[in-house]
Amino acid sequence: MIILVDLEHARLQQDDPGRGAASLANRLRIQYRLEDLSGDVCLTMRYHQVTPVRLAALPVRALLVSGNATEFAHYSAESLAGLRSVLRSAAYPTLAFCGGCQILAESYGATIGPIGALPPDTDDDDAQHPLAPGMIQERGFLPVRVIQPHPLFAGLGEQPIFLESHYWEVKAPPPGFAVYAATAKCAIQMLAHSAYPLYATQFHPEYYDEEHPDGRRLIENFFRLAGVLA
Repeated sequence: MIILVDLEHARLQQDDPGRGAASLANRLRIQYRLEDLSGDVCLTMRYHQVTPVRLAALPVRALLVSGNATEFAHYSAESLAGLRSVLRSAAYPTLAFCGGCQILAESYGATIGPIGALPPDTDDDDAQHPLAPGMIQERGFLPVRVIQPHPLFAGLGEQPIFLESHYWEVKAPPPGFAVYAATAKCAIQMLAHSAYPLYATQFHPEYYDEEHPDGRRLIENFFRLAGVLA
């Protein structure tokens, strides 16, 4: 069984029903994709439902943690405690995306926060983005620079293309983790632990398409590392 942890807060559906419905539809699409890629059943669990005891009762082969659109200030420490405990246990091969990357890194001691504010009068289309006006951010399918080899990037070359949608970042790798990819705006695009099967991407490999297939290959590589695929 594959577990997809939905990191999105219920606030999104309450404050913006349209975006909330789109988020739910995307989670279902991702769940189906993970089932197709892994050949296994994928169960979606809300972040606040994840605990070591619940996962121990399931035949979990791999864990994937989604991104989120809601600011982390709206999440209570209690609601994330179970997920953080699972991540710190390193009991399951884990791949975390975007906000999930930030939560995983923070659970191991990293600092996370906005990349920063744009200088005044910056001519940048992303500066007008409604989710983060005036902030440095990355949006759309963009190249990521692989700075050192890793099996997660097998077959993807030196500058694979993935979907970016963020204005927060991990400020420095936590103890035990190394950085394997970067962009000009965000120095930490992929993290991996030196001893445990823990991987995190600031980008979104789960949102691949026919024109941009690199995310699919990366997820397949993860399932091979996790022993889900031969």
